[in-house]
Amino acid sequence: MHPLTGSLLLPDRSALIFAIKGVISMALALLVAMALGLERPSWAVVSAVFLQVRPETGLVIQKGLIQIGGTLIGALVGIGILAAFMPYPALALGAVALWIGLHSALSTTVRSVNYTYGFAMAGMSAALVVLLTMLDASSASSASVYEIAHARVAELIVGAACAVLVSQLLWPVSVKAGLRKGGQLIVNETLAYMSLELSENSSHEERHAHADLILDGLMAVTDDASAVTFEGPEGPGHGRAASLLCNRVMSLLAEVQILGRFQRNYPDQVEAWYRQWLATMVTSFDAMRETRDYEVARKQAQELRQQLRRLQKEQTFSSPLQFRLAKIAADLVAELIVVLRAYQALEYPDQTLLKASSIESYRDWLVAAVNASRSMLVFGIGAVVWVYTASTAAMMLMIMPVVFSIMFARLPSAMIPVVVTRLVHGVMAAAVVGMLVLGLLSQSSRDWEMLILVMSAVYFPGLLALANRPTLPYGLGFLIPMTIILQPGNGMAFNAASSLSTAFGVLTGVVVLYWVFRLITPPGDHTMQQRLLKATARDLLELAEPRERPEDWFNSRMGDRLLKLALSDRSSGSSQRHITDLGLTGLNLGHVSMRLRRLVTDEVFTPPVQQCLQEWQQALSEAYLLSADGQLNTNFRRASDNLRQALASSGVSTANLTLVEGMMERIGFTFERTATAIAGAPKS
Repeated sequence: MHPLTGSLLLPDRSALIFAIKGVISMALALLVAMALGLERPSWAVVSAVFLQVRPETGLVIQKGLIQIGGTLIGALVGIGILAAFMPYPALALGAVALWIGLHSALSTTVRSVNYTYGFAMAGMSAALVVLLTMLDASSASSASVYEIAHARVAELIVGAACAVLVSQLLWPVSVKAGLRKGGQLIVNETLAYMSLELSENSSHEERHAHADLILDGLMAVTDDASAVTFEGPEGPGHGRAASLLCNRVMSLLAEVQILGRFQRNYPDQVEAWYRQWLATMVTSFDAMRETRDYEVARKQAQELRQQLRRLQKEQTFSSPLQFRLAKIAADLVAELIVVLRAYQALEYPDQTLLKASSIESYRDWLVAAVNASRSMLVFGIGAVVWVYTASTAAMMLMIMPVVFSIMFARLPSAMIPVVVTRLVHGVMAAAVVGMLVLGLLSQSSRDWEMLILVMSAVYFPGLLALANRPTLPYGLGFLIPMTIILQPGNGMAFNAASSLSTAFGVLTGVVVLYWVFRLITPPGDHTMQQRLLKATARDLLELAEPRERPEDWFNSRMGDRLLKLALSDRSSGSSQRHITDLGLTGLNLGHVSMRLRRLVTDEVFTPPVQQCLQEWQQALSEAYLLSADGQLNTNFRRASDNLRQALASSGVSTANLTLVEGMMERIGFTFERTATAIAGAPKS
C-alpha cells in the first residue's frame, strides 16, 4: 500500500488525535482572526498549520515563540526597507532578496527545525510587508506600511497562540516522553554496538548498522532537547540530561572502537587476559541490554568497573600498549555509568549531573552560500514574473516557495527531489479541491459555522498526511495552498478566476522550486567528505592551543559531522564504510590527544615539553589527513619520539610515561591500518 493511501485509509490513533487537534486549532485561529476583524485571517490559519508539524507541547511552544520573534524581526526589516527604498522598487526587491538569502544561509547553521522555521518566517514577513505595500504603491504612506506590518504580525501571532493553546489543553504530548523513548533506543543500541565491537565474530556490517542507528538517535534527541525546557520547571533538567547522555555516548563511541579494532587487526598481540576482559565486558553489556530496569543496569555497570579495577591491579602488563588498553577498558565502563545516570534523569531530574555541551550543527559556509543563492533565485524569478505581469497571484511565487526552499535546505540531497515532488502533488490536489470547495461555499449561508464545517472536512485528510513523516510533504503541499486559495475570512470574494490564478501561481512557484533545487545542487559527496575531514583535522590542531578544551567541546562539534559522513557513506553504496570509520577515528584521536595533554600538563609542562606537545599535535592533525588519503606521515613517529624523550628528561612518573608510550604506539597502529585500508579501497 502506498504510504499516502495508508495514512488516509488506515490512520493510527495518534494520527487521528493529531488531525482532530489540527482542525480545532485552525478553526479557533480563524474564529479569533475573524472576530478581531483582521484583514487576512488566512495567514492565522497558515500559522496554525505550520505549528502542527510537531505536536509535542514543548516543540509547539518553542516554535510559536520563534515564529513570533521571526515575524516581528521580519516586519521591522520590511518597514526599514520601505523607508529606504520606497521610491526605488527594484532596489527594494533587491534588498528583500538579500535579506532572504541571509536567512537562508543562517538556517544552515542550526540543526533544529524550529529555528530553521524561524529564519524562514523572518524572511517571509519582510517580503510580505514590502510586497503588499507595493501592490498599491500610489497610496502608500507611513501609516499604511505600519498597518500592513501590524496586521501580518497580528495574524501570525493569533495562529501561533491558538495552536499552543490547543496543544496544551487537548491530548497533550510531551517532548519528555519522546526524549525518554529516544534515550532508551540510544542506550540499547550503544550497548549492542559495544558488544559487537568487543566480540571476535561480529561483522563489519553489523557494527555499522548499529552505529548508524546511534547517530540518528543522537541527532533526534539533540534536536528536541532544547524544546523540553518549555515543559514546566523540570524541563531544563531533562534538557541537561539529554545533552549529557548524547555527549557521553559520543565518548563511548570514541573509546570502544580502540578495544575492538586492536583485537581484530592485531590478533598476534592479543594476550589471554585481554580476551578474558573483553568477554567479561560483552557478557555484562548483554545483561544490561536485556534488563528493563536501568537502575539494575547501572549497578551492573558499577560492579563491572570494580571488577576491572581489581583485575588491573592484579595484572602484570607486558608493554605500555597493554597497560593503556586496560586503562581504556576501565574508562569505558565509567563513561557508561554516566550515560545510564543521564538516561534515568530523563524521567527523574538529577541536579548533581554536570552540564554538558549539546551537539552543534556543522557549519559550512559553502553549503550556506548554495542555499542562499537558491532561495534568492526562487525569489528573483517570482519578482520578474510579478513585475512583468502585475498579477497579485504572482506574488505567491515569491512567498511560499521561498519558505519551502529554506525549510528543505537541510534535507539530504537524495531526498530533496522526492520531497519537492510530493509537495507538487499536494499543491495540485489543493488546486482541484479548492475550486470545488469554493463552489460549495458560494452556495452556502457563508456563516462561520458553515465555513468551519466545510473546511474541517477538507483539512482533515491533509492533517492525516501531515501526521506521518513519509507523507508530510503531501500534507504541507495540500494544506498551505488550500488556505491561500480559499482565503477564508469575513469578506470572502468567491472569485473563481482569482482563486484559480492564485492556485496556478502557487503551483508554478513550487515547480520553479523543484527545478531550482535540481539546477543549484549542494557540493558532491566527495567534496563534502573532504571538507568534513579537514574540519576535523582543524579541530585536532586547535587542541594544541594553550587553552584547554574539554571532551564535551570536541564531542559537540563531531556529532553532526559523524552523521553527515555516515549518511554520505551510506548513499555511496559502499560496503566498506571507510569514510564512517575515518570519522570515528577522528573522534577517537581528539579524545586521546586531550587525555594525553591533561596527563602531561598535570605533572610536567616545561617549555621543551610544551614545544614538543604542540609539534606532536600538528603532526597528529597532518597524519590524520594523510591517512584519509591512503598515505603515512613519518613525521608523526618522529614527533612522538621527541615528545617521549622530552617527558623522560623532565622527570615524568614511570606510570604516566608508560601510558603516553601506549597511546603513541596505539595511534601509530591506527594510522598504518587506516592508510592501508584507504589505499586498497576502490576509487570512486
